[in-house]
This record gives sequence, C-alpha cells and structure tokens, in this order.
Amino acid sequence: MLEHPSINDAEFAQFQRLIYQIAGISLADSKKVLLVGRLGKRLTALNLASFGAYYKYVVNGNDPHERQTMVDLLTTNETYFFREEAHFDFLRQVVIPQHPAGQSLDIWSGASSTGEEIYTLSMVLADELGADAQWSILGSDISTHVLGIAQRGQYWLDRTRGLPKEYLRKYCLKGVRAQEGSFIIDPSLRRHARFMQINLNTTLPEIGKFHVIFLRNVMIYFDNDTKRKVVARMVEKLRPGGYFIVGHSESLNGINETLKTVKPTIYRLPN
Repeated sequence: MLEHPSINDAEFAQFQRLIYQIAGISLADSKKVLLVGRLGKRLTALNLASFGAYYKYVVNGNDPHERQTMVDLLTTNETYFFREEAHFDFLRQVVIPQHPAGQSLDIWSGASSTGEEIYTLSMVLADELGADAQWSILGSDISTHVLGIAQRGQYWLDRTRGLPKEYLRKYCLKGVRAQEGSFIIDPSLRRHARFMQINLNTTLPEIGKFHVIFLRNVMIYFDNDTKRKVVARMVEKLRPGGYFIVGHSESLNGINETLKTVKPTIYRLPN
C-alpha cells in the first residue's frame, strides 16, 4: 500500500484555515488522519513531496480546478436513503396534507451530497401527490463531485440501506448488462429535481423561495458564528409558514430567533 507523506501541525493548520475560509467548516484536530488519507492521493497525482507544497499549489492557483478537487475531497460525507426517517414521516403526515391543493410544493435540500436525500423526498412526494403533480426539489452542495452523482441518480444495489423494498420496485430501475448490480432513479422522479453548486458560506444566488428547507448533518462542522450566518441566509429563502429541518444531532437554539420550534430538529417560519 502506498504511504502518503506525513503532515506537520503547521501544515494541517494551513488547511484548517483554508477550508474554514472557503466553506465555513471547522476541521477538528482529530481529522488530521482523514485529511492525510483524502488529500494524500493528490500529492501523488501531482508529484508533490509535501502537504506544504500542495497547499501552495492550491492557493497560488497553479490549477484552477485543484481548489475544487480539494473541497470535494474534504466535504464528502456519508448519507443514505430515508436517513432519519421521522423527518419524512413529518413531511407525509403534516406538511403535505396542509399544503394548498393545486400549488407546487417546493423543497430545498441544502447539503444534498450524493442525492439520497433528494430522491427519498421525491419518493415520498410521488407516493403522496403523484409523480405527475406539481412539486420540485432543489439539491445543492459545495462539492461538484457529489452533485454529479446526484444528478445521474444511479447507485449500486449495496447502497439501498434504508430504502423500502416497495420503493425500490416502484421508483428504481435495475441496471442490465454493463450496469448490472446498480439501479437508477426513475425519470418520472428525476425530472422534478434540479441541481446547483452552492456554497452556503457565501451570498446565496437567486434560487426562489421554498416551503421546506432541509439542512441536515452539516452544521455539526460549523462553529456558532458560521451557523448563525448560514441559517440566516437560508431562512431568507423560506416562505412564510415554511419548515426548516436540521439533523437529529443538531439544534437551532441560540442560532436563530426567527424560526419557531415545532419539535426537536423541526422549525417553522411564522406567517
């Protein structure tokens, strides 16, 4: 097995500052091994002898694409279908029934990663409203790599963790021949989704307004100041009466006073 160069404390601190500056992510000291494992391959590919040399390569702009590659490698996180299922039950039992008939239901998945959250939402909406009804989902992430996976909507069959078998049969097409062992989300669902690279740590683009915003399992990487700024930006994109949903290990207590608690991890913007 190829061994990556070691990283010293000063070099690691440089990357901590850089990823915080770019994405607002506070990379804990305990993540040094993860950083070496993920970025070490780039040193090999670029024939660089040290992490200090790679840092200079990125910040000096030797290759404009390498900065994005570094961000992709350091921000990719695990996800799976129907993760934290209670949120999808809330969507099914509360949000959808109270939504005005005939109006499009618009949802933003703010840190959509490889797309499992987007397509879980799509399956719930298709199940409750129909695949031909008016609803839309925006999936955004800072990583172009994971957005590419999400946009394709193709996964290996061993990635079906959490996905009910009836949904696998109803909304997924099994791959054949060269694609055997994989499945792709049905086009009738994929047509409701759009994808955009968005850095939540900067001014947000014009993306419209949403009835529900999911921002789950990403704020654990932000310090409180970054959390406040990110949530404030995103709340500007929430329609009055809309819901803001965070991960089960996260809370907006002390982070935002505009949103009102419905239940732990679920907040609402007053009308």
